[in-house]
Amino acid sequence: MTPMKTRHTEIPVYITKDGSEIRELMHPAVHGNRLQSLAEATVHPGQRTHLHRHARTEELYHVTSGRGLMTLGEARFEVGAGDTVHIAPGTPHCIEGLGKEPLVILCCCAPPYAHEDTELLEDNKAR
Repeated sequence: MTPMKTRHTEIPVYITKDGSEIRELMHPAVHGNRLQSLAEATVHPGQRTHLHRHARTEELYHVTSGRGLMTLGEARFEVGAGDTVHIAPGTPHCIEGLGKEPLVILCCCAPPYAHEDTELLEDNKAR
């Protein structure tokens, strides 16, 4: 049986299709859970993820540290530690790191995150 516990320091970092620096804290493809995934995303000051959307996936972003500028559909607003944002399937979104410290976000996805469900909505060079 696959262990249902992970350790942050043992999880490798990778870059997702939207440009986020990610640690998959719990994902069915690796850990044996089934219906959702949980990742930690880091967006460095002055960086922004690619504007994108997910056809099937609902996301919750919970900011654990730093500050950011969230684009969610037509809305743009600042987020900071303690804020949680709901991202409905099909909603264009991106986030930019503000300030001097990295923006760190817990990202919960249901169904679990999949590159195939990520549609980029801008040219990568446009950022």
